[in-house]
This record gives sequence, C-alpha cells and structure tokens, in this order.
Amino acid sequence: MSKQERWSRLLELLAVEGKLDVEQAAVVVDVSPATIRRDLDELAEQRLLVRTRGGAIAHGVSYELPLRYKSSRRASEKQRIARAVADLLTAGDVIGLNGGTTSTEVARALALQTGGGVGSSGEGQSGPLYTVVTNALNIAGELAVRPQFKIVVTGGVARPQSYELVGPLAAGVLNEVVLDVAVLGADGVDPKLGVMTHQEEEASISRLFAERARRVVLVADSSKMGKRAFARICGLDRIDTLVTDSGIAPETVARLTEAGIEVITV
Repeated sequence: MSKQERWSRLLELLAVEGKLDVEQAAVVVDVSPATIRRDLDELAEQRLLVRTRGGAIAHGVSYELPLRYKSSRRASEKQRIARAVADLLTAGDVIGLNGGTTSTEVARALALQTGGGVGSSGEGQSGPLYTVVTNALNIAGELAVRPQFKIVVTGGVARPQSYELVGPLAAGVLNEVVLDVAVLGADGVDPKLGVMTHQEEEASISRLFAERARRVVLVADSSKMGKRAFARICGLDRIDTLVTDSGIAPETVARLTEAGIEVITV
C-alpha cells in the first residue's frame, strides 16, 4: 500500500470514528505502528488532523475529507457515472459543474469524449464544443488548456478542502448566466430532505447552479443514497436525472422514480 493510499485510509477511518489509535490503525492498515506514527505526524503537519498521545483526533466536530483524499474512494463507480453523464450531453450545451470528485470525473470524461489533446483543436473543429461554467478551480484547470471547451470560472473565495469558489462573488457570476444543464455532485441524497452537502456556502452555490439550469443532473454513487449532510442544496423536485451506480437499492430507485426523477444506473 502506497503512502497516499495509507493516508486516504487513515483519513477515512478518522472521518468515521473521530479519533485514531496508533495500534488499532496499524492492524487495520496492515503496517507497523512506527509507520502509522510517521503518517500521523505528517498529516498533522498538513493540519489534516490533531496528534494526541497514542493517536490522533479530527479537527472540529464534523470532519470533511479534503478532495485530494476522497478521489480514490469508489473511483470505478464514479468513472462509470461520469461516462454515462457525458453521453447525456450535447455539443453546444452550456454546462454547469460544481466541485467534488464525481463532478471532476465528469469533466475528464467530457474531455476524453470530445477528443483532441491538450493544445490540439481537433480535426474540423472551428470552435469550442461546450461551454463549462464552474466554481471548481481544479476542473477549470483541467479543461482550460483544451480548446474544445470555453471555460467560465466564477469568482469567490477558494475552499482548500474542495477547491470550490464560494461567497457573493461566485453568486454574482451565476446570477448573470443561463445554463442548459447543471451537473451536481453531492454528499447526501435523502428522499425527504433532498440533496445535501457538508458545507453551507458550497450548498448555496450549488443551489444557484440548479436554479440557473434548464435541466439538472445529479451525480452520486450509491453510498450517498439515504445519507444526510449538514447543508441542503435543493429538494428532489429540482432534479431531473440521477446517474448512479448499480449498487443503489431497488426500493430507493422506486421512490426516486415516483418523485419524477429519471434514474440511470451504471
């Protein structure tokens, strides 16, 4: 197991338990306690946890994994979801993308689907195939070098956990654009409460994406179904299509379909 994989596993355990014991973590990760101690020291230096005698605790009451450590979780499911979403989009669409690991995979799938490498305009291509409006710095960075995309980035204050721009400056840009499709990632989907995320400022910007779009596509792997998070993005009545993996429970599919949502499983 690489250091990156160990760190991801340790942060996942911390997100669930709220604290880590060196000896127990060594058993779970299958490395020596000395290796765990070094890992925890390095993670503490990056302010991703707080070291304690014999282990570590999470920062604050609610712990949110930084994006770079969430990217390896359920990666194959997210990539399948992303490819399915790319197939739903049409050349010429104005697409809104919020931040998150699944939204990032959608951006990558679009880039692969449109062909043409970095700095290559593609045979017969006279201009961008898609306009992408995003508040995610990592998505903008990946697509900006590809001429098949016109990239519009909101202003705002960057959150280091998710690379998303939030606040009044981000809202100001979104209030001035009209989207064909908003592709939204989320942290929780509840049949009663709707679509949720961990952070209230991100929720408000994602809500604006939904409000400015003619069609809203929710991208969430099956582990998000039935989960709740702190901040509500929107109700299920605002979602047109859910793209998820085949691990979703049949009864959940039935409830979402009854709510008028097209459910696509991959």
